[in-house]
Amino acid sequence: MLRVSDLRAGYAGIEVLKGVSLEVGPGEIVALIGANGAGKTTLLRTISGLIKASDGRVEFDGADATSRPTEALARAGLVHVPEGRNVFPRMTVRENLLVATWRRGSGVSEDLDRTSKLFPILDQRRNQQAYTLSGGEQQMLALGRAIMRDPRLLMLDEPSMGLAPLVASEVFDLIGKLHQGGTPVLLVEQNAKSALRLASRAYVLVNGSIAAEGSADELLSSDMIKRAYLGEN
Repeated sequence: MLRVSDLRAGYAGIEVLKGVSLEVGPGEIVALIGANGAGKTTLLRTISGLIKASDGRVEFDGADATSRPTEALARAGLVHVPEGRNVFPRMTVRENLLVATWRRGSGVSEDLDRTSKLFPILDQRRNQQAYTLSGGEQQMLALGRAIMRDPRLLMLDEPSMGLAPLVASEVFDLIGKLHQGGTPVLLVEQNAKSALRLASRAYVLVNGSIAAEGSADELLSSDMIKRAYLGEN
């Protein structure tokens, strides 16, 4: 579904990604963990075309996507939910969801029904302006808007950021439900333990390079990962 090969990118001449390679297969949740500044957000932004790669290759659904515009990738089903939620605060919940269907000719009501079933709280709040929602509800709205795009691959950047532990747990449960519905996910998350429990495979990004990879169970049991990312000795 997604293959990244020797990807290099950065800002203002400073290289942030230093030859990153990873894969996400059909139906997988793949976690990407690492400290602040490791390059996780830069990687997602480069994959989705918001940052131009200086070298390397991105393949999406079997086709070269390295230089494709962001809007073309989104139309092809590569949906990126950035950190910080980025909902439209003065628009209602329903309007936020419908933004994702712009220029679509059919299937909107079906996707609204699907989103309402996955996120009942959004259906209850559908006529409220987005700024009146709690942080957790705004994150659910960002996820719901992504689902309205009918993604072939969903990339999530720090979906639990700033959320209380109980609300973050609800968000992770929802990501699991999306995966059960067949949507592959590339999950960037600082809550490494929760991410690894949800994922089938994972990569560890350190200073712009992949430092470790393997099954989520292997990384959960790794002494290095426990010390560095799970707060265990």
